[in-house]
Amino acid sequence: MYIAVFKNNGKDYLRLMESYRTQNAEGKVAIRKRIICNIGPLSKFDDGQPDYLDRLRESFRLGTPMIPELEEYTGKKPTFEKYTIRLQEGDPECIGHPRLYSHVFLDKLLDELGLEDFFRSYKGFSKIQYDVLNFVRLLVYGRILNPDSKIATLEQNDDYFTPLLKNFNPYNVYDTLDFIYENREKIIRRMNTSLVKKWHRNPEIIFYDVTNFFFETEDPDEDIIDDNGNVIEKGIRKMGVSKENRKQPIVQMGLFMDDQGFPISIESFPGNTLDANTFKPAISRSIDDLDYARFIMIADRGMFNYRNIIHLLDQNNGYILAKSLLKSSKAEQEWAYSDTGYIEVSKDFKYKSRIIKRTVKEANGEKRTVTENVIVYWSRNFYERDLHENASFLETLEKIKDNPNGFRITAMQARQMRQFFKGDLINSETGEVIDASKLKALLDKEKLEEFKAHFGFYQIITSEINMPPLEAIEKYHGLSRIEDQFRVMKSDLETRPVYVRTREHIEAHLMICMIALTMLRMIQCKICCSGLVTKSDDVTLWSMGLPAYRIQKALNKWKVELLADDLYRFIDLDDPDLKLILDSFGIKIPVKLFLKNDLKAQIKNINMDI
Repeated sequence: MYIAVFKNNGKDYLRLMESYRTQNAEGKVAIRKRIICNIGPLSKFDDGQPDYLDRLRESFRLGTPMIPELEEYTGKKPTFEKYTIRLQEGDPECIGHPRLYSHVFLDKLLDELGLEDFFRSYKGFSKIQYDVLNFVRLLVYGRILNPDSKIATLEQNDDYFTPLLKNFNPYNVYDTLDFIYENREKIIRRMNTSLVKKWHRNPEIIFYDVTNFFFETEDPDEDIIDDNGNVIEKGIRKMGVSKENRKQPIVQMGLFMDDQGFPISIESFPGNTLDANTFKPAISRSIDDLDYARFIMIADRGMFNYRNIIHLLDQNNGYILAKSLLKSSKAEQEWAYSDTGYIEVSKDFKYKSRIIKRTVKEANGEKRTVTENVIVYWSRNFYERDLHENASFLETLEKIKDNPNGFRITAMQARQMRQFFKGDLINSETGEVIDASKLKALLDKEKLEEFKAHFGFYQIITSEINMPPLEAIEKYHGLSRIEDQFRVMKSDLETRPVYVRTREHIEAHLMICMIALTMLRMIQCKICCSGLVTKSDDVTLWSMGLPAYRIQKALNKWKVELLADDLYRFIDLDDPDLKLILDSFGIKIPVKLFLKNDLKAQIKNINMDI
């Protein structure tokens, strides 16, 4: 066996390798290599003295390796500790009570974000009488491990090996939400500072998108109005266009995310706020003051308007935004759908672009010239998606062509299909079909074919006129990662339905979910950077490290159990997903029993380097 060095994402990692003989297909002897174990990043072990690798290899050859974890591979017989456990029928220890130990690991992540010191320091110099730090720990860890209502989360306190709260008033959880709301901007700033220093956040790309969350109530919030009928404060739970087609009040949430997939900030808006109208106030409150160098903002069609674009340009930032072709001018559509100028990358993808100057109006009505690159592309995947989404509608039209007498069309249906009917056979006042038996004659085949010909096209515009179009397209497609974070929030973190009702508690709840989401992303990022998963592994592992739900399951398995005589054992450390998490952070827990005082020391030195 020998120690080898390999590179992963430009960093040196150590492996213990072994050479062996085998026969190839021709029956000849061949030398092959196999991995015995992944040791970890070289930077974790290098003592800074000259010839570290030579000295490490020599120490391993002599049977006294400089890395203790390699001792079991030197051929020396280890000295094992023997345990004698005495139990008798009726002893309480005969019944196991495993308790969560993963909170000790989550403490390290919370500290890495700078939040342990933040909440502890506020407790120290303020008049707060309750344990704000441990209320926050319980709320955040509960959201990661076992999402539930606030009061139900407090009831999980005794599920931890070391309860987080002692002698507490459960109603202080709402005081904690008030505290988080009042300090949300400071919390975001502290997290950002820590991620910049420790996790190399330097966002050249920032993604923004909006989703919404529903409430278990049928009554939207009323606006607060003064005696003159002016709105003093808008209610936040409003009826709006639910992403999940719910008929309940919703709240809009805008999420900013960096190019590593880490949340930067969240902002909340009344449920009836249009997506585009969230952008400028959200970026003004969350991003403009974070002292970032110039970045490119990427967002979908819902954020497109020139007030948002001008705000970005005025802050010396750029943009890549989707723009609806259906809402573009006729001249723009003619250029987009014309075959002229397209560059065919493959039979499944083509694109073209042009740089234009556009005159737009600012909020004050003044005109302004904006130079941008307009990129239109056609994708087979997009075409299949459009075809699938319109399949039912197109099928109905085809049936009308084949058997017009078999259909009775209502006024509403006629209005929906009007763009495909010849205008001279429609009642211009009611929109009704004049003679249903003539439906086949009504259909304008050219319009229908034109409609289908638009399938698969997509348009983006960007301020980066020197950026190659394919690069801009690739960067825009990164926006799908923010949809992944929304899915994690809605499914794994169970952000909705939201049970709290005041604006303060709603925004605090979303902040707790953002902290939990960030900690999950830290675990995923660390796994991806560990070198323990490769492109030969499952694509989900390669791109995400581990899906959030598998991280949750793994951390819920990480427990300790009292056996007897004050001896404890860890539970499920051999679970593949839990082992991957531990190995990625350099956590090596010996296969042995522990005294209570020795438990915490097992994960004292965690490798947070990426």
